[in-house]
Amino acid sequence: MSSDQHSAAEQVERPLRRTIDESRLLARTGGRSRFMAFVALTKPRVIELLLVTTAPVMFLAAQGLPNLWLVLATLVGGSAAAASASVFNCILDRDIDAKMRRTENRPLVTGEVSLREAIVFAFALGIGSIFWMGGFTNWVAAGLTASAILLYVVFYTIMLKRHTAQNIVWGGAAGCMPVLIGWSAVTGSLSWEPLILFLVVFFWTPPHYWPLAIKYKADYDAAGVPMLPSKVPPTSVGRQILAYGWLMVAASLALIPVTPMGPVYIATALLSGAWFMYLCYGLTRRAKQGFQGTQLRAMKVFHGSITYLSVLFLAIAIDPFLNPFI
Repeated sequence: MSSDQHSAAEQVERPLRRTIDESRLLARTGGRSRFMAFVALTKPRVIELLLVTTAPVMFLAAQGLPNLWLVLATLVGGSAAAASASVFNCILDRDIDAKMRRTENRPLVTGEVSLREAIVFAFALGIGSIFWMGGFTNWVAAGLTASAILLYVVFYTIMLKRHTAQNIVWGGAAGCMPVLIGWSAVTGSLSWEPLILFLVVFFWTPPHYWPLAIKYKADYDAAGVPMLPSKVPPTSVGRQILAYGWLMVAASLALIPVTPMGPVYIATALLSGAWFMYLCYGLTRRAKQGFQGTQLRAMKVFHGSITYLSVLFLAIAIDPFLNPFI
């Protein structure tokens, strides 16, 4: 073939290869838009869960209805901070994500978003969230917002996730920061109440995440991430879930004499705590069957943990309006 013929053939093949590559990309992503690809990097479901713990604490701090603009400003800033941390996590974990079925379609893995675009996006969200909080709430809340991003990105993602089976325990501290941020946004300071609620979320994190790690144990094994279910027998995971569950319930009850809380919160903390621990004991009993036999029960605990936290913090928001002790 002459050089002219080779050049002509290449001109025909290039668009064809590009079309094939684009088709493969669309097949993997379901044809989602670029905008939705950037949204996916922020892990919206994680943001929703963080907001569940932010707004109710603001009601408790105000002992009633806080300034609604302040609530909105705090939620916007908190969402941007959580989004920034999630994008940084996707950047740093893109090699792991490519090896796991649960994460193989994330935009940095599929190529929908370039590494450079993701880095700019993450820094813009992070820096913007800090100055937003400083300008529209106060600088105590802004400092805590910056700390939350650093905890998740540096302490959890870089230092802990790939190196210890207790990664989610200590790294989970980043997910506890919204209660401190919400409280400080209203009061400009911290006190025992948000610190106790910090512990509630801290002890809640292992019973929330380890069941999910049981479900996706094969993924974590393939990626070489030392989540607890990949390192110890299922019975040991079950016992540790129970231990953290009881600490979580104890922390939720410790709030009662400190504020003090009213009957709505007291009843909710007792009943929802008992219900969630029932689910955890069910998982522990099933753990004798091995990880394969515990997956269904593990997901019940995972979803139950979300319900528990949502109901408990809803009670925190409602309690100031119905508390006879105020």
